[in-house]
Amino acid sequence: MSNIAAIFKKQLKDTWGNKTVLIQFIMFPILTLIMNNAVIIDGMPENFFVNLFAVMYIGMAPLTSMAAVIGEEKEKNTLRVLMMSNVKPYQYLLGIGSYIWAACMIGAVVVCMAGSYKPQERLYFMMIMAVGILASLLIGAAIGIWSKTQIMASSVAVPVMMVFSFMPMLSMFNTTIGKIAKFIYSEQISIMLNRINSMHLEMDNICIMVVNVFFFAAIFTIAYRKCGLE
Repeated sequence: MSNIAAIFKKQLKDTWGNKTVLIQFIMFPILTLIMNNAVIIDGMPENFFVNLFAVMYIGMAPLTSMAAVIGEEKEKNTLRVLMMSNVKPYQYLLGIGSYIWAACMIGAVVVCMAGSYKPQERLYFMMIMAVGILASLLIGAAIGIWSKTQIMASSVAVPVMMVFSFMPMLSMFNTTIGKIAKFIYSEQISIMLNRINSMHLEMDNICIMVVNVFFFAAIFTIAYRKCGLE
């Protein structure tokens, strides 16, 4: 636990000097506050911008941050030094992952508070966000481990992030995209957030989310076994 806590604190300090990662945590919460209060359109669904940006936040921030951090530390040989300092790979991944998860959850709180939800609905909102952030962390970690440099990690993470972030929005305007998007976790999160008033979950929602998480976990495992952290 001491090694995990040390990695957590190290990343906390590094974030203030890494604007690429820092902006991921604050961009969408700020956009949510601005758009939710500045744009009022007749007939617009309640909490429209909150739900929209919450899904984009899940698909972008944890994925790109995790990939960028691991890619950067592999490029600078920081990971090699940590491994030689008796830090285990799982300790490093837990330290970095828990930090990014916590940072994203703080942003999720800001997004949640921007919406007009009841106390129980806010709890459901945060639970949904927590699962979505975890799923994005897994795929981001896999990309980071597979990449040799930060640039390589970012070049792979950006198109993947765009699919997960924008597919749910595009599915609202195109039925063909909607049929494809329903199989990805971000679309299921969008559906659950839009139903948060009733919290009516169908078995399809749960099954697709579980399959996505296990699929990303499998990709992460394959990447780790093939490339490792050094």
